[in-house]
Amino acid sequence: MPDSPIYVAKPYLPERQVLEKYINEIYATNRLTNNGPLVKKLEERLKDFLGVRNVIPVANGTLALQVAYKALSLKSSAITTPYSFVATTSSLVWENINPVFADIHPKRLTIDPQKIKESLSNGVSGIIPVHVYGNPCDVTQIQELAQKNSLNVIYDAAHAFGVRYAGRSLLSYGDISVLSFHATKLFHTIEGGALITDNDELATKIRLMINFGIAGYEDIRDVGINAKMNEFEAAMGLALLDNIGSILEAYRRNWRRYWEELQDIVEFPELAPNTEWNYSYVPVLFADEAQLLKVMSALNRENIYPRRYFYPSLDTLSYLLPQRPCTVSRNISSRVLCLPTFFDMAEKDISSITSIIKRVVKDV
Repeated sequence: MPDSPIYVAKPYLPERQVLEKYINEIYATNRLTNNGPLVKKLEERLKDFLGVRNVIPVANGTLALQVAYKALSLKSSAITTPYSFVATTSSLVWENINPVFADIHPKRLTIDPQKIKESLSNGVSGIIPVHVYGNPCDVTQIQELAQKNSLNVIYDAAHAFGVRYAGRSLLSYGDISVLSFHATKLFHTIEGGALITDNDELATKIRLMINFGIAGYEDIRDVGINAKMNEFEAAMGLALLDNIGSILEAYRRNWRRYWEELQDIVEFPELAPNTEWNYSYVPVLFADEAQLLKVMSALNRENIYPRRYFYPSLDTLSYLLPQRPCTVSRNISSRVLCLPTFFDMAEKDISSITSIIKRVVKDV
């Protein structure tokens, strides 16, 4: 049993002197918010690292989704996936947009373009796919459907930091991609997020929206809210960027160790071809829910706490309008488990986890 609990994720904390270097800049300028110098610096560094045209940092990823819906004037209903964190769905409902669920690919776990096509109706105003675990959606087919039906595409790319697809940033697809910089993410700003778009006019509109619609002193141009990132969040992000290569390598190394030990024991999701992945999650699929629950129980007894990302399937939520059941999503969500992975995870702990899983699966 490990000396302390092992949770599914553990926030990366940079060396104190690295973070303090940026915090000292805050004290020197006395700027805490309102698009301060560290937020601007983070924006420029993220644009360079991610290889995208416009990065707009915000206070958190859920706000980023809500701003994206407003920026593209989504209304009535939008097609999305039932297999995601609840924020993808709840942010739509919060903005009075009805989620219309399209089922998922049984191997890649991302939204199925054929099911999107079957879900199209006159009330649909946009498509909100999710790059689940950073695995790219079928962006080509989704874009074709969107163009044919004059729909905007907003990608929930909360897991897709640093992922490249077909030789370019995965974040450059769609009208807007939304990132989460929550503390549990591979890259974080404690809380935080960002909107990514190649459309300069849209980026300008979003920058106004996240600052109450204010363009300058005595110049309020449109309705807006307060979604700005503050300087302390930006300081944390800059400190992480200073070590992002090592962080990415650690996650890749963890995933490879799990793969080597478990590839013949459990099922791993299929990665889309032509993808340079970030390895930020370790989802595995068991034969059925009963097997999953036995594995979870055995791990918990050893002070190890994986998570059922994502459970339940969102088409089962009680506060939504009745939906056609998404049978693939329901099946996957009942037997998927994300295993612990974080920057400084010890190899012996991965060995302990995989040994427990092997023992339980073979005994079932």
